[in-house]
Amino acid sequence: MIRIEHLTKRYGDFTAVDDISFTAEPGRVTGFLGPNGAGKSTALRMLTQLTPATSGSALVLGRRYSDLPNPSRHVGVMLDAAAQHPGRTGREVLQLAAMITGQGKARVDAMLELVGLERSEASRRVKNYSLGMRQRLGLAGALMGRPQVLVLDEPANGLDPAGIRWMRELLRGFADQGGTVLLSSHLLHEVEQIADDLVLIGHGRIRARGSLHELLAARPGCVADAEDRPAFANALRAAGLTFTGRTDGAAEIVADAAHVGRVALDAGIALTLLRPADGTRLEDMFLELTADTARDAPAQAAPAQHTPAREETRA
Repeated sequence: MIRIEHLTKRYGDFTAVDDISFTAEPGRVTGFLGPNGAGKSTALRMLTQLTPATSGSALVLGRRYSDLPNPSRHVGVMLDAAAQHPGRTGREVLQLAAMITGQGKARVDAMLELVGLERSEASRRVKNYSLGMRQRLGLAGALMGRPQVLVLDEPANGLDPAGIRWMRELLRGFADQGGTVLLSSHLLHEVEQIADDLVLIGHGRIRARGSLHELLAARPGCVADAEDRPAFANALRAAGLTFTGRTDGAAEIVADAAHVGRVALDAGIALTLLRPADGTRLEDMFLELTADTARDAPAQAAPAQHTPAREETRA
């Protein structure tokens, strides 16, 4: 388990992390989300005591990271895959990790196989690795000591779609066997695929936290389309429902699918599409909760007429 309580980091007058508290439970994957500069990496560095906290506490398995006997055997950490020594081979990097954690040659070979680095790749110097290969090597090092906890910062950077899926399955399996996973990522779709719990941070402060199911259930939404789009738009307005257009002509509606279906039925409108908007709700929630920290504001599209695809109505 990871327990963060009132953790704060100040640099002079600037507060990078502002009184945050949350837990990451065994058997679960906790996604730590926020825009660039939100304080995610600083919080993880305080957790692993690479950066001293101004105040508050960060405990892993009930202790400060530095108080754990041989921390690498209890906590696997990957905060910067690019920080590996460029002059060593991949195998040498893992041999050093094995020495620190008291593991043997067989464990090095097993980790290379687990992360998909071939013998020829393991003999290459890290400076010749792609970012994706460095991520695989970093994860192998984090897992070397058979830890109970994984702390990972942007672990999917540089991985292709097959690699991202592989990592997702690996971390899901680790958690399903009772491990604790805390991962920072900006890949919202991937986090939605794997995370049990979410912590959203912006400007160093927690904006939302809870289980993925609870957070998304509190934000009903669906995607719908109709043969007669103008009539459907009028029916949604009459019902007081908020909707926005999509590029494919369908409407994203702030209401559950059952309610939208009843509105269409009462209005005698034939729907051609009706489904929950699960694939977009995490992104919508993230953007809404962190809007004041966003570096880039969305461009405004010119409104079109007569279809839900280019209109927005508010209750």
